[in-house]
Parts: sequence; C-alpha cells; structure tokens
Amino acid sequence: MDWITGIGRSIAYIEDNLAGEIDPAEAAARSYASPSHFARIFSILSGMTLAEYVRMRRLTVAGAELAKGEIRVIDAALKYGYDSPDSFAKAFRAFHGISPSEARRSGAKLKSFSRLSLKLTLEGGTIMNYRIEETKPVRLLGFRRRFTGLPSERMEQEKAFFCETRLGQFLLAGMAKDADTQVGVMTNFGDDGYDYYIAGAVPEDLIGVHRNPEYVGEELSDKLGLEPVEIPGGLWLVCETERCQYPVTKHIPLRQEAVTNWLPDSGYELREGPELMIAHWYCDNRYMERYCEIRLPIRKI
Repeated sequence: MDWITGIGRSIAYIEDNLAGEIDPAEAAARSYASPSHFARIFSILSGMTLAEYVRMRRLTVAGAELAKGEIRVIDAALKYGYDSPDSFAKAFRAFHGISPSEARRSGAKLKSFSRLSLKLTLEGGTIMNYRIEETKPVRLLGFRRRFTGLPSERMEQEKAFFCETRLGQFLLAGMAKDADTQVGVMTNFGDDGYDYYIAGAVPEDLIGVHRNPEYVGEELSDKLGLEPVEIPGGLWLVCETERCQYPVTKHIPLRQEAVTNWLPDSGYELREGPELMIAHWYCDNRYMERYCEIRLPIRKI
C-alpha cells in the first residue's frame, strides 16, 4: 500500500478516537510503519508532532461541544483525556484564550484547528539536486536536548539551546578541528517530539575512545555535558540548500520536498535511524557560500 494512503488511514483512526484512547503504535500500524518512523513522517508532512495534533483537535471539538451546551466542563475534561478539570481548563485557555465556562456563554469566541486531509493536487515541476551515499557507522559527540510542541515552540527551544551551549560549541568545534561545520542530529522520534544533538566528529585519538570508552562518559559527558550519539552506516539521501548568507531558513522546506516529492517515486523508503542537518557556516569572506546539507536515512524498496 502507498505510504501516503497509509498516512490517511492513520489520520482517520486519530479522528475516530478523539474522544477515546489513541494509541500511537496503532496509528503507526495503520500506515504500516513503526511508531518512530510514523512520528518522523507525520512531523515532516504536518510540521507538528502527533501529540500536538491530537491536543489541538481535541480542544477544538471540546470547544464546539461546550459552546453548544452539549456537555459539562468536568465531562469534557474526562472525555478528551485530561486528568482533572483544572488541567483541562489550563490547556483550554492556552488554546482558545478563554476558560471552558466562558465558552458556554453566548457569543464566545473560540479557535478551530481543522482536521488534516490529503488532497490530490498538481504539484512538482521543481528541480532538486540530490545524491545517494553509502557510509560506514560513525560516533559523534554532542550536546543533547529534547524538542517538543509546535514548530513555533520548538524554534524558541532551539534558540535557547543554541544560546545556552554557545561556549561548549566553540570547544566542540575546536576538538573536531572544523570550525566551519556544525552537525545537527535528530533522533529518538516520538509522538511528543525528538532528541536534537549539536554534534561534532571528535577524533578518537584526542578523546581516547578507542583505548578506554569509559573515559568519554566520565570526563567529557560529566564535565562538558557532551554525550555520544551513534550514526549507523547505510544509504543516505543527501540534499543541499542553495548557497546564501542564511541557509538555515531553507533546510526545512527542502526536507519536506525530499519526502513529499522525491521519495514516493524514487524506489527508496525511509529507514530507521537519525537524520542529519550539516550547516557549512563560513565566517570569512565566503559567507555567501554558506549552505545546509540534509541527510535522510533510506533503503531500497
């Protein structure tokens, strides 16, 4: 079955169970994918996590029912998966801007987050430069943070993460002996978000990993906050953004284009594994040559 059709089946399952239990594993199974694979595809296509989609759809439906006077606040809280009326009221106000009790009043202004739907449209006709590479496993070291929530919320989390680890990034770049390149690693995809590493390829002879692996954990991880992240070998789809001063604004649309336009007819599919976003950030007079490289793990169908 086409994986796009599978996504449609998964969305239908979610919508049919907004007032009940939604099992991420079952949602993934409807598209014949593992939970982590489905979480990644869903995030790429929709720009949000599965948990955020479910939360906003439930609050939308709950708001409509309260406005019609069809349900009490306490019943709405239980129906749509909240442990208490207080937690429901907090989430409801954050989304709608008013309390659940205010939503029951005539003329209350509510927000609506529409259901995702798949539409057949005439798209494409664009050129995307890509290559397929096969690599061996590699071990990187980096600073890790888990990103959750909506894209706007993740942008704030990412900004804070980069600012908080700025000094460590300089140390990492020095150990990796490549000040112009920074590796971002997305892994451990789940319905709530994913782990993100600011990483670098630190030479083994510098950190002694081949002599005593425990040294890395005891010294670098504890003192600098660095953690190892394993990048498995295999095939990768490699795409590059255009060369410009600020290419970091270009890699997200490129990632979506690769999955929605290139992947379906390529003879490949995404496999389990981390994604890489490598920023080639030149700070000298080559600043207009900066670009980002995305690497998606793939395998032949």
